[in-house]
Amino acid sequence: MTATSQHTASVELTVGQVAQTFGVTVRTLHHYDAQGLVVPSARTHAGYRLYTDADLSRLATVVTYRRLGLPLTEVRDLLDGQGTASEHLRRQREAVLTRLGELTELVTAIDAALEAEMNDRPATTEELKGLFGDGFSDEYQAEAEERWGDTDAWKQSAARTKRYTPADWEQVKVEVDAVNAAFVAALTSGAAPDSDEAMAAAETHRVHIAQRFYDLDHAFHRNLADMYVADPRFTKTYEDLAPGLAQYVHDAIHANADRHDAL
Repeated sequence: MTATSQHTASVELTVGQVAQTFGVTVRTLHHYDAQGLVVPSARTHAGYRLYTDADLSRLATVVTYRRLGLPLTEVRDLLDGQGTASEHLRRQREAVLTRLGELTELVTAIDAALEAEMNDRPATTEELKGLFGDGFSDEYQAEAEERWGDTDAWKQSAARTKRYTPADWEQVKVEVDAVNAAFVAALTSGAAPDSDEAMAAAETHRVHIAQRFYDLDHAFHRNLADMYVADPRFTKTYEDLAPGLAQYVHDAIHANADRHDAL
């Protein structure tokens, strides 16, 4: 680049160099020039326009205001208001902080909408595995559907649970853990399976299933209890919590059913 001698002491850039440096298009620079917003004030010997330090400073202010969304007419008014560079920077800072506040509020609103969307959809298989671990298995689900898919209980459970969101399943997990904890507490305290504590846990277990999955009377509850000791997989689930718990839960459920039948 060849510049006139009176401009060699300052940085002088061509339109193309400015476009690359500031991330604006040549067309935009030509538009700013035509509008009289940012006019290159130097020339090469060949007559090509060059941007001086002062031009670049003005362009930086224009680009900043434009990125903040201000229209060109408003930018022109700000620049023509005879404000100092410090005043422009302070004004830009205030505008940026305002925009940051607006964007922060927007992000919060988007997060809230996303959370609502995520919580308003059925839970995925992977989410259920994450919640229940080994207690949830595709294999068990397929086997259960094959064994009980034609029963009213299975159909009722399927109809209810297909609407359960991840938040619903988290609450189910909390309730399951509370019931199991009550059984473990009764067992470890030495209470007999037909004690009030054990039968209260058994009744809570029955009500939980009835409310969350399918109608469960005491007779049907006995059948579930029998499965807990007959199927090694169910037995293991309870034995992993406390040795002897599967048989204890079985006996407590039967005792609770007996008490109900005697009423």
